[in-house]
Amino acid sequence: MRAGPQDAEVAMFANKTRVLLVLPEDVLGQARVLAGRATAALKLPVSLQIVLRALIEEGLKRDGDRALLANVEDQAVAVRRLRSLGRRAGEAEGGRRNLQAGSPRKSRDREPHRRGN
Repeated sequence: MRAGPQDAEVAMFANKTRVLLVLPEDVLGQARVLAGRATAALKLPVSLQIVLRALIEEGLKRDGDRALLANVEDQAVAVRRLRSLGRRAGEAEGGRRNLQAGSPRKSRDREPHRRGN
């Protein structure tokens, strides 16, 4: 028995994860324009999600591209700068704790969670 196009579509989304993506309005606008152009050219409904997924997949194929690496560097530097400014503002407001991205939030005031109690 041969796998048909519908089987390929189901397999395409079998292993998925949800992601929150924060984008500047102008970038989002460009992606919407691309979705509109693709809808007109393909005569198929093309959503913003489809466009973003395609752009990510195509970008990942260019992992050795200097322009892509430069863009990644610009993004990382901007995030670092924003976090640094946020830490300074937090310290000025009363010394909030500094948590690094991805670090677990632990409270010293609470008892550890125990199963079965």
